[in-house]
Amino acid sequence: MDLHTITCSATLEELNAKGETLRKMQHKNVTFTLGRNEFRDVILCVNFPSKREMKYTLRDVLVHKKFVKDGKATIKLTTDNTQVMMSNCAPDKLIMFLKTMTTKLECLKKKGFVSERLKWKSDLPRTFDEISPLTMRDLKEAHEAKAKLAEKCDLYTPKGKRKRCASDDKENQQPPASKMARKLICNDGKGTIGLQASSLPEAITNPVKLTKEQTTVLESVKSGQNIFFTGSAGTGKSFLLRRIIGALPPQHTYATASTGVAACHIGGTTLHQFAGIGSGQAAIEQCIQLASRQQVAQQWRKCNHLIIDEISMVDGDFFDKLETVARVIKKSDKPFGGIQLIICGDFLQLPPVTKGSEKRKFCFQSKSWSKVIQLKLELTVVKRQSDSKFIDILQNIRLGRCPDYVYTTLRATAKNNIQREGILATQLCTHKEDVNQINNFQLKKLTGPSKRYEATDSEEAYLKQINYLCPVPATLELTVGAQVMLAKNVDVSQGLVNGARGVVVGFEKGGEGLPVVKFLCGQEVTVKPTRWTFKLAGGVFLSRKQVPLKLAWAISIHKSQGMTLDCVEISLSKVFESGQSYVALSRAKNLEGLRVLDFDKKCVRSDPDVLKFYHRMSLKQKMMDGSIEQESGMKRPKHW
Repeated sequence: MDLHTITCSATLEELNAKGETLRKMQHKNVTFTLGRNEFRDVILCVNFPSKREMKYTLRDVLVHKKFVKDGKATIKLTTDNTQVMMSNCAPDKLIMFLKTMTTKLECLKKKGFVSERLKWKSDLPRTFDEISPLTMRDLKEAHEAKAKLAEKCDLYTPKGKRKRCASDDKENQQPPASKMARKLICNDGKGTIGLQASSLPEAITNPVKLTKEQTTVLESVKSGQNIFFTGSAGTGKSFLLRRIIGALPPQHTYATASTGVAACHIGGTTLHQFAGIGSGQAAIEQCIQLASRQQVAQQWRKCNHLIIDEISMVDGDFFDKLETVARVIKKSDKPFGGIQLIICGDFLQLPPVTKGSEKRKFCFQSKSWSKVIQLKLELTVVKRQSDSKFIDILQNIRLGRCPDYVYTTLRATAKNNIQREGILATQLCTHKEDVNQINNFQLKKLTGPSKRYEATDSEEAYLKQINYLCPVPATLELTVGAQVMLAKNVDVSQGLVNGARGVVVGFEKGGEGLPVVKFLCGQEVTVKPTRWTFKLAGGVFLSRKQVPLKLAWAISIHKSQGMTLDCVEISLSKVFESGQSYVALSRAKNLEGLRVLDFDKKCVRSDPDVLKFYHRMSLKQKMMDGSIEQESGMKRPKHW
C-alpha cells in the first residue's frame, strides 16, 4: 500500500484570521502526495484534475479524524490559514496516509526546522521527492516526542511556571501524564480493555499478512471484477472482507450480509435492508415499485460496489429479483446494472431458510448467477485451526463424509475435561430457545454480587433494528461467577478476540462498577463499554454503546458464525440442516478444547446439489491448472 499518496474527493477552504471561509474549491478526484523539499521539510502536494498544483509546507497541523473509518478527515494548516476536507477515501489508505503525515512531521519537529533566514540565503535547487515509507524508528521517535510533551504539560502551568509537587521524592513521585506517556511507548499487555492509545499502529508494528490466495482476491476486486470467493471455516473470509471494504470508496460501497450477525462482523447491514424490497416474496413488478421509492432508489443509484457475505443463506429467487431490480433502477442492461459484486460464503455451511415443503434454491442455481459472476476463487489456507488432524476431520465433515477414524476421534472427545480455572465450556445449541433457557437458569443459580448495564442507543425509534444487528443486548446482567465471552475484537495480540471465553471475577470499585473478567488466554482485565455502528438504508447510521460481553453458558450455532471458541461443548442430536454439524464443530480451535456429547454419523450431512456444484468447480480447476502448468510450468492460485 502506498502510504504517501491518496486520491479522493476534497474541499479546500482558504480562511481569514477569524476562521471564516474566504474561498472554497471542490473537486471529486484530487491527489494528495506527501514529499520533502530541498530543506527536508514535509510537503503536502495537492494535484487537481485541471493539472493545477498547490504545495503546502507542514508545520502546525491539526487533523480531525473522528470519521476516518467512513473515509472522511479534515487537515487544518494553521500557518497557511487553509483547511482541507477529504471524503470518499478508501478508509484503510486514509488512516495510513494520515499516520505517515503526522509521524513524519513529529520526527521533523524533534530534529528542528531550517530557519527562514537560512532558506533565504540558500542557493540549493528546488526539489520535491516523495516521502520515504514509515519505519519503526519513525514511530518510536514520534511517540517519544508525544510522551515528553505530555510530561511537560503536566509539570508546568500554561504560563510556563513549574507546578508544585506534594512530595520532593523525585524518584518515586511521577505525574499522571508521565505515566500515560510511558504507556504510549511501552505496553505490558495488562490493563483496561478499550485503552488503545498504548499501542503503536498495529497495521505497521504487527501486520497480518494476506496469503497469496487472499492477495489474489483483493487485487481482483481492485481491478473491478465481479467475484465470488469461498473457502472452509477459518480461512479468513471475514478478515479479507474487512480489508476489501477498507480498500474501496465508502460513498459508493455497501457492505451487506444475509444475517444480522454476519453483517455486524463486517460493519455493514443486512442484504434485505439494503435492497428495500421486503422479503422478496412478492412479484417482480411489486419489488421494482418498492425499490423505486426515493430513499431506496437513491441508494441503489449510488451503489457501485455491493458486498454480500454469507451468500449460502441467500435464496436463489431473491438473488434473481435483486439482479432485475438493479438493472431497472440503475437503467442499465449490464448484469446487476453494472454494480461490481463481491460475494463471499461457503455453500457447504448453513443453507437458505425454507418453510414447510418449499424446495431450497441456492444462489448458484439462480438464472443470473453465471451472467453476473466473472471470477471464482477459493481460500484453502486454514487460519483458525493449526492441528492438521483436526483440519482433516473438519474437511471430511464439511463434505458430508464420516469415515471410521473421524467417528472414533469425535466420539472420544466426550471424555475431554475442558474446564479450566473456573471457565466452563460453552454449549453450542441448534435452537435459540435452548440457549436462553440454559443461560437464564445458570445466571439465577449464582448468589454473588451482580450488576446491570444499560446500553446507550443512538435512536430509540430503531431499537428493533439495533437489537437485531448488535451482538450484545440492550440490558446486560452479570454476576460474579457468570460465564461470558467477548462479542468484539479488543486486542488481537493478547487473545482478546470475538468469542474469547472468560468468567466474571469481580466489579470495578467506584465509577461505573465495570466487570472484571478473567479470560482463558490468561488476561484479567476490566472490560470497558465499546460502540457498534450500523448503516441502514437511506444513509441512516445507528449505534449502540455497551459492555462487549454476553452470557456464554450456551450460544446458538447460528449466532456462533464467525467466532473462534476456546472451549466448546456441542450437542448434535437435534441437527436439522445440512452443514449445521460442520459449522458447530469448526468453531473450536482444537480437539483438546472440544467436547461432543452425542456424536452420530447421521448428523453429518451435506446438500447433494452443493456437492455437485463444488465437484464441477473442482474439475474445471484441475483442467485449468493442467493447461497452465503445461504452458508456463507455474501453478496459479486455486480458482475456477
